[in-house]
Amino acid sequence: MPILQGTSGVQSVGRALDVLEAMATAGGFISVTELADKAELPVPTIHRLIRTLVGRGYVRQLPSRHYALGPRLIRLGDCATQLIGVWSHPHLSELVARTGETANMAVLDGDMAVYVAQVPSPHPMRMFTEVGGRVFLHCTGVGKALLLQLPDASIRALLARCTMPSYTENSVRDTDALVADLQRSRQRGYAIDEGEQELGVRCFSVPVPGAPTPTAISISGPATRVTIESANEVVPHLQRVASMLSAEFRREAIP
Repeated sequence: MPILQGTSGVQSVGRALDVLEAMATAGGFISVTELADKAELPVPTIHRLIRTLVGRGYVRQLPSRHYALGPRLIRLGDCATQLIGVWSHPHLSELVARTGETANMAVLDGDMAVYVAQVPSPHPMRMFTEVGGRVFLHCTGVGKALLLQLPDASIRALLARCTMPSYTENSVRDTDALVADLQRSRQRGYAIDEGEQELGVRCFSVPVPGAPTPTAISISGPATRVTIESANEVVPHLQRVASMLSAEFRREAIP
């Protein structure tokens, strides 16, 4: 549904954003007819908007006559990602203060998770993940929490496109096992990485509701400190901070 319905603003700008968001929802490329349907705009209007966006580099035309998101959006996305890391830092710092372990924030980027913020644990032995680092979804806490935000059909389609490497003996090795794991995660309200990327490490993670793209936060550390029993204390902190971050996203979205 067009974003301008029931709101104030410049109609042409809103329609251009509708087009970009519809393309992103479709996976990054789409035909004009499909775009008109998803954006609920007439085809002639779509053509005018597309010509402008192509001319500015925000959209490009493919040989198939479909249209795809353009390279100029990369700069905007990188800048937005950096800013997310800045305003999320106080919330992650509070999470570290409450739990004593490393706090991470990640978003879905294609078929992988990318870390956009981290606050390290004060302990000498701690987990360290580089901001900007990309990790697989099936064997990380944040990856699973990102998958929790997708329907099972989308999860299976995503996994069919990528590999599921085994990093440890605990790594999930097939789609059915992962879907079953995610069902258990939905029931308990959080995801667990049980030494699946690195032996001896445990991670609890939850989704951040209401974010413009699937987003998750996590706490990770040595399994000797981050015990299964500690979930009773750690997860409520994660869920509270996720709600605070969700409110930040909503505030940023207010025109």
